[in-house]
Order: sequence, then structure tokens, then C-alpha cells
Amino acid sequence: MRVIAGTAKGRALKAVPGMNTRPTTDKVKEAIFSMIGPYFDGGWALDLFAGTGGLGIEALSRGAEHAVFVDLEQSSIEVIKRNVQASGFQEQAEIYRNESLRALKALAKRGSVFRIVFLDPPYKMKNMDVIMEKLSAEAMLAADAVIVVEHDAGHSYPEVIGHFEQAKHSKYGDTAVSIYNYRQADGSTGQLEE
Repeated sequence: MRVIAGTAKGRALKAVPGMNTRPTTDKVKEAIFSMIGPYFDGGWALDLFAGTGGLGIEALSRGAEHAVFVDLEQSSIEVIKRNVQASGFQEQAEIYRNESLRALKALAKRGSVFRIVFLDPPYKMKNMDVIMEKLSAEAMLAADAVIVVEHDAGHSYPEVIGHFEQAKHSKYGDTAVSIYNYRQADGSTGQLEE
């Protein structure tokens, strides 16, 4: 695994030891960023089930201003710290060991607002719609926010979830990627660039 493009292009990323973490493959990561970017003009990224931190690091490499990494596993936190350091983004990264909903509550209290959110949980978790609704309810999303949900190809999320509208959906073997645009209460939306 490596950083695919941007300022840290080519930097190798460590994997989390053991079989519990399923890192996003470079092929899927490349596909995700060609759909949502490929480059960013600032904004904050949230990598909520960060694993190795690969998605958040890729967003930083491609121009995101700041990234927050959250994972529950201590082994993942150690790997994220090493990967952030290896790619030179220590000053632009915050790393927390926490459960996802608890982390959102803490980030909401601080007034954090995200432009890009990566949700790549263990495939047994099928409640990313709940996480998305929480992000919206807590006013944690920029007007042009994009949510990337990586999930089991056998599971599908609705095309519309509250203030979110599915913009793209692709399958790569047993992995599926669903990308949502955030629509504010007034109906305006930040569109994916074609």
C-alpha cells in the first residue's frame, strides 16, 4: 500500500498486523479519489474507521487542509501514527482512539466541520446511514461535503438517506463504494465534479 498521488505520492504505508483490518486496496483507493477529487482545495477530512489511515492520508496528500483519524483498535492507532509520520502530515493530523459515535459527539462539541468523510467500517457493520444522519444532525458537514462509504458488495444503502443523495456506486469484487453528496435543508448540494 502506498500514497497514490499528491505531495506524498509513492510513500509506503504500513498495514495493521493480523486479519482484523481490511485496508482499502490501492486500486479501490484510486477509483474513490478519481470519483471525488482527484484533488482538493483545502477543507477537513474525517477518516472515521481509519484502520491504516490510508484514505485520510491520501486526502491530505491531494490537498485537504487537515484530517481527523478515528479508530477503536490500539493496533490501528499505532499504525496510523507511523503512517502519518512517514508521509509527513503530523502537523495536519489528529488521531483518536474512540468508538465512532462517541468520537462524533466529541468532534461536534468542538465545532468540527468536514468536507470529506470516509466511512470504511468492518463489513459486519451496516449502519453507516445512522452515522451519516448523526453528522448531518450535529451540523458537522460543509455545504459541499462528500461522504464515501466502503461496504460489502452484498449490502446496499438507499439512494437517498436524509440529506444525502447517492452520486456514485461501484463494485470492485466483494467491495462496494457508495458516494453521497450532502444536501442542506434548503435543498442546495455540493456536487461531485465530473
